[in-house]
Amino acid sequence: MLIGVVRRAAAAVLVAAVCGWLSTLAPDDGPVRLTAAKDKAPERRSEVPKPKPKPPPPDCTRVKCLALTFDDGPAESTGELLDILASRNVKATFFLVGENVAEHPDLVRREHAAGHEIADHSYTHADLGRASKKTIVSELTRTQDAIRNASGVTSKLLRPPYGSTSERLARITRRMGMAQVLWTVDPFDWRHRESDDIERRVLKQAKPGSIVLLHDIHPTTVRAVPEIIDKLAAKGYVFVTVTELFGGKLTPGKEYRELESGDGQGLP
Repeated sequence: MLIGVVRRAAAAVLVAAVCGWLSTLAPDDGPVRLTAAKDKAPERRSEVPKPKPKPPPPDCTRVKCLALTFDDGPAESTGELLDILASRNVKATFFLVGENVAEHPDLVRREHAAGHEIADHSYTHADLGRASKKTIVSELTRTQDAIRNASGVTSKLLRPPYGSTSERLARITRRMGMAQVLWTVDPFDWRHRESDDIERRVLKQAKPGSIVLLHDIHPTTVRAVPEIIDKLAAKGYVFVTVTELFGGKLTPGKEYRELESGDGQGLP
């Protein structure tokens, strides 16, 4: 008899425990938790602003374009020139000597990062017009390699030192995909190391479509650049790279001295 009572009591306790456990699974809890999840606002991801598109270059058949070019660098004075150009939002074309590129790769990277055009001026400032095929190829490829190593850029322009060119050079540059760029305005800044004189010569010779030859290795030239830019800008000139001057299309091997676009050039 006592054993039966104990068994019935144990069974009752077991039933109560099971019912209590089942009560934790009551259907009311699920919807409450689900509703809370639905009410939670989704997290918003912060959007990275897209870079502003680069404005298209001016139409140099309609406005007064002029290309400032700098030879023989980079040099110590190139850094000051880059500051001047940046302060006036002017882009230029740099014709680099390969030996100097190897010595100052940081300046080449800075030129490229600032949006300037980088071009070839031979490795040792050699007279390419009188050079052999072997020498020409070596001078150009070594400079191209140095520029590429410094900035990742493969130049499409060559300025032959001294303006010395030849049919042989034209054939080689045509095969290498490089146009030859000479100049219209030459203030002889390598000879006349006086900033005011350099400024006067450039202002006197400049006209729409001109390519201006300067040398950033000379501090006297660098000091002349602010007045050259400010006074030409006051006359309505717009400063572009060489490639922009010719509308982005230059033929490999061909020589370019200035843009001659007819009577419409320079009109608003």
